[in-house]
Amino acid sequence: MNYLFVVAHPDDEVLGAGATIHKFVEEGNEVAIATLANHVAARANISSTLTQDQSNAMKILGVSRCYTADFPNIQMNIVPHLNLVQFIERCIEDFEADSIYTHHPADTNNDHVMTSYAAQAASRLFQRKEGVPSLKQFVYMEVPSSTEWSLNTSANRFLPNLFVEIGKSGVEIKLRALSAYEGVMRSYPHPRSIEAIQGLAAYRGGQAGCNYAEAFETVFLRD
Repeated sequence: MNYLFVVAHPDDEVLGAGATIHKFVEEGNEVAIATLANHVAARANISSTLTQDQSNAMKILGVSRCYTADFPNIQMNIVPHLNLVQFIERCIEDFEADSIYTHHPADTNNDHVMTSYAAQAASRLFQRKEGVPSLKQFVYMEVPSSTEWSLNTSANRFLPNLFVEIGKSGVEIKLRALSAYEGVMRSYPHPRSIEAIQGLAAYRGGQAGCNYAEAFETVFLRD
């Protein structure tokens, strides 16, 4: 399977699915990351070397293919929707993606929401363009410190129905990858603390009877 993770910012891919990404790679799948915004404006305490940080994190996870765009951080709502969609479509085509993992649309971070909407639109590319492989899966992920803040009660909140068992070693590799991002991790009880990351993995594992897990919401699955 070719798994394409479409995220708004560097670090989102590790926060949402770092251990799962590593597991997919270890199982022999192809994984690529598509990042829409690489600016650091309005991101307090985040490194100005995000692109290099992401490269270092991907080496830890075993990912060798990354696509990056230069859309403005915390301003993707003013970028033409078509521009976001077409960037993701180019990634889908080049990577021959079978599966897309992206942000949940009820996330409180506006860039995450815009990325999710664009990924949803791009997921239909195989129906619009001949020769593009049809997607087998479309999945939402949770990004700690953002997805749980779904304050819009009129929207459907993140409701996991897919749990990937990662084990304690998966949690450790996720924390190693996160440590490659300068300034991302915080002190407990922040959701991006070591204790909170470990606790969430334990909780999600307990929900599904797994030895630690990352949780996702499958939107569609085609066998």
